[in-house]
Amino acid sequence: MIDFFERTSTGRITEEELRHIGEENFAYIRELSAKDFEMLYPGVLPEDMPYTLYALLGADGEPLMISDDRSVAEANADENDLEMVSLH
Repeated sequence: MIDFFERTSTGRITEEELRHIGEENFAYIRELSAKDFEMLYPGVLPEDMPYTLYALLGADGEPLMISDDRSVAEANADENDLEMVSLH
């Protein structure tokens, strides 16, 4: 994590640092088909897994959790004090 108040030797925040400020506070949910998930992670899902999954992703796109119930993913974000954002 980058401390917003720490500066480079020039006293300025770099573009890269600016890009990452607060990213640990935001998350979004992405709908994912079980078929797509199986292509990404072969052999992980049981065969009777529902067709639609919901991935809770950090602002940087890192998967935080996956569920077959959107409300579970939303609750997980809430429990971890993550601000949900909408992507368009």
